[in-house]
Amino acid sequence: MKRKLSLIFFLFFLGFYVDSQEIVTAERYLERVSEHYAGVKDYEAHIAIRSGTTEMQGNLNFLNPSFMRIDFTRPADQVIAYNGELLTVYLPEYRAVLNQEISSHKTSTSAATGAGMASAQGLSLLRRNYVPSFVIGPEPVPLDEGSQDMAVKLRLVRRNVSEGFREIILSIDPVNLLIRRIEGRTIADVLVRFDFSNIRTNLGIPEGRFIYDSPASANVYNNFLFRDTE
Repeated sequence: MKRKLSLIFFLFFLGFYVDSQEIVTAERYLERVSEHYAGVKDYEAHIAIRSGTTEMQGNLNFLNPSFMRIDFTRPADQVIAYNGELLTVYLPEYRAVLNQEISSHKTSTSAATGAGMASAQGLSLLRRNYVPSFVIGPEPVPLDEGSQDMAVKLRLVRRNVSEGFREIILSIDPVNLLIRRIEGRTIADVLVRFDFSNIRTNLGIPEGRFIYDSPASANVYNNFLFRDTE
């Protein structure tokens, strides 16, 4: 009889303990990250980009919801800036400025490509268009083999073929819930990687920082991607 009572008490205690603990699913974890970024008004970071054999580095500024600027150190003096209406790319090698007006209906699409994924808007689109799962589990693992930097890694698989990346791996800092790395595999099976480091949030970055004044001697090419009426 005492053994049965002990067993009943143990099962009751176990059931209470399990019920009091939240089961962390990949969907819930991604939601937490998205909620955290909703409270990030702006941030600065060092960014390193790898696409195939191409490597780029620079300083990234971001202002919610979608203002972004990258001042590159590699290649030196190259700039990508988006001020909510105009995307500008300066290519110093060719002394060329590429401008593209982007209307509001295209903004949401562009926000989930590249470095723009590390934002509340980008994460919202990822949650809508990709199915998440843990690469290993909810426990942090080394960001790289042998690294002391730890990250929770999520694998995102696209829901439909219209997405630019077939698969995306997000590496997230388990303490501050900031994205440290984004790895995307394109339809052409090219791996594109974005690494974020030295991240500083909510600095009061002004909108004027995202307006790029191009060199007077540069050649300007407008609407190089598509016409705004398309």
